Amino acid sequence: MNPAAGPQDFLIQIAPILLLVVLFYFLMIRPQQKRMKEHAALLSSLKRGDNVVLSSGILGKIVRVEDKEVGVEIATGVTVKVVKGMITEVRTRGEPAND
Repeated sequence: MNPAAGPQDFLIQIAPILLLVVLFYFLMIRPQQKRMKEHAALLSSLKRGDNVVLSSGILGKIVRVEDKEVGVEIATGVTVKVVKGMITEVRTRGEPAND
């Protein structure tokens, strides 16, 4: 390094790296965090009667909701237990339960 180099030379060298970090945050990290929050809200609002799409592409209707799992009816009389995180989309909302 040049002993006569001042602090502004250091800032000029580090500025492109800082710019890349800020750009990476706004283009990659922030949108991913937003999607994660939306998915968490979707999972917390699941209720019986919702028609859902699983991550495998299977369509089904929720018949039972538990803390971490849901019961999904994939055919008449065929119910499978599914981890809530594997639900990717809610197609139609069911009626509120009257229990």
